[in-house]
Amino acid sequence: MTANVYHYDVIVIGAGHAGTEAAAAAARLGAKTALLTTNLDTVGQMSCNPAIGGVAKGQIVREVDAMGGLMGEAIDATGIQFRMLNLRKGPAMHSPRAQADKRAYQSHIKLRIESQDNLDLRQETVEDLITESVDGRTRIVGIKVRGDAVYRAGAVVLTTGTFLQAIMHTGTSQTAGGRGGEGTTSGISGALDRLNFEVDRFKTGTPPRINARTIDYSKLDEQPGDVDPQPFSFLTGKLNVEQVSCHITYTNDAVHELIRANLDRAPMYSGQINSRGPRYCPSIEDKVVRFADKSQHQLFLEPEGHDTQEVYVNGISTSLPRDVQDQMFRMIVGLENASIMRYGYAVEYDFCPPTQLWPHLEAKTVDRLFFAGQINGTTGYEEAAGQGLIAGANAALTVAGKPTWVPTRDQAYIGVLVDDLVTAGTDEPYRMFTSRAEYRLLLRQDNADRRLTADADKLGLITAHRRDTFADKLLQIDKAIAILKEARIERTAGDVYLRRPEIDWPAICALIPELNSIDPFAAEQVLHDVKYAGYINRQKMDVEKQHRLAGKKIPPSFDYQKISSLRNEAREKLSKVRPLSLDQAKRISGITPADIALVMAHLDH
Repeated sequence: MTANVYHYDVIVIGAGHAGTEAAAAAARLGAKTALLTTNLDTVGQMSCNPAIGGVAKGQIVREVDAMGGLMGEAIDATGIQFRMLNLRKGPAMHSPRAQADKRAYQSHIKLRIESQDNLDLRQETVEDLITESVDGRTRIVGIKVRGDAVYRAGAVVLTTGTFLQAIMHTGTSQTAGGRGGEGTTSGISGALDRLNFEVDRFKTGTPPRINARTIDYSKLDEQPGDVDPQPFSFLTGKLNVEQVSCHITYTNDAVHELIRANLDRAPMYSGQINSRGPRYCPSIEDKVVRFADKSQHQLFLEPEGHDTQEVYVNGISTSLPRDVQDQMFRMIVGLENASIMRYGYAVEYDFCPPTQLWPHLEAKTVDRLFFAGQINGTTGYEEAAGQGLIAGANAALTVAGKPTWVPTRDQAYIGVLVDDLVTAGTDEPYRMFTSRAEYRLLLRQDNADRRLTADADKLGLITAHRRDTFADKLLQIDKAIAILKEARIERTAGDVYLRRPEIDWPAICALIPELNSIDPFAAEQVLHDVKYAGYINRQKMDVEKQHRLAGKKIPPSFDYQKISSLRNEAREKLSKVRPLSLDQAKRISGITPADIALVMAHLDH
């Protein structure tokens, strides 16, 4: 029987946060795109916590939005609580975070995908990758799906999340699946193995969910949203939302003793799981063992939506047996009578170490095969979305015969994320932090559009409406700067006067009434630009030095074996990563200035 054959420019496999952004980006660039998922009812699903954003993660969401992505508008439309974190710190640390109505968020994303021009959403189970030899190199040309059908494509993006050869663990119980209530996939893992990709295993976990009506909120600390909630999307004006409070409680010594007494039944400690988990989002078992001196750990009770009683217990991720989970909650203040609706579990899954990718997220050994999300060893919705947008856009650009594009480390947290992954790899699920970005004063959440929207416009990623909105904002910023420079306060120029620590925007507006006409979002950027001008200019000087080194390109085929004086370790690492510039080369772990000097000398010959 002849298989059914479908033809597309770009195929995206997996419809989570990476897959939906990848497919939408490819389609926006004009590529005929197919987004394939094993279950249409889980498109854009929030598999773990019901929140978007957070420290550094909120900046990524703003960057995704600045490039026309889905996540920012989706959380603005479906959020139930909004908070700007770290307001007591400098603006580089300000990070938006929002609780989502999980079902509403998922429905919003699915509708956006269904409504996108050039994009077909289909329920399919992928069983194999099809490759051919083109000009002596291996190239992906399509995929096989269950049911005797083939999809031919100019490029394929893998965004398989935690579903490759996935196993879920609760105590000694093991179930095949990458998410509660769902199965796993093995065909893609087999194809990757056949294509000689290095494949490793990671693990992640999720906490129990409990019924809100069984919680004694009178014993808990309330955490309300901001009085004046700030949106994620640059297209959203004022947020008018009925905000829902979160609540805080704590574990205690009795809980910790119970966990210690049952560590032999915990998969991470019984030897049942050997994979590495996320250091910065550890299970409660890990917390009790690693921080044995702590008598309590904070737990956040996060409602999952307006139309559900389900509450996510953030901070108590666990794979302990069900009976131990039941006992734990009996001992926690406010949760003594809590009814568990979903038990916590850990999941082990395959991922591909990302040093096997070029910076534009295409595989080094299989042309036109792109990777994004947890298959690259990351964790988090936001990190997945950022990678997805870059991979999807570059897949479409590659098929169209256009140059690929990746933001630099001084241009975006997404640039930091991608560079960290492809240059250094990761030995644990990668999570973004502000400390990973050396130019974080330039990478504020408020100026993501000024950093990225112009480039996104040149690529064709944004709508005319976003372009016009951005242009209006730039005019507002220029107008405010001009007013400040022309004004005189106590014989001092307005912009210089604004640098005084005690002067905020309302204070300067009282002294210069013309500034009252400036849009608040434009005013925020002007305030930060003026107050931190000295620090910003210093970072820009550092960036110029970096760009000079980045300008020294290294051919992908450069043979490090020919540099006889290069250390064996350096030769091995440089050959594996194959950096595209001296700037990237110097960030490879274990590469010294002397190694860089040797490479530079041989590049000049």
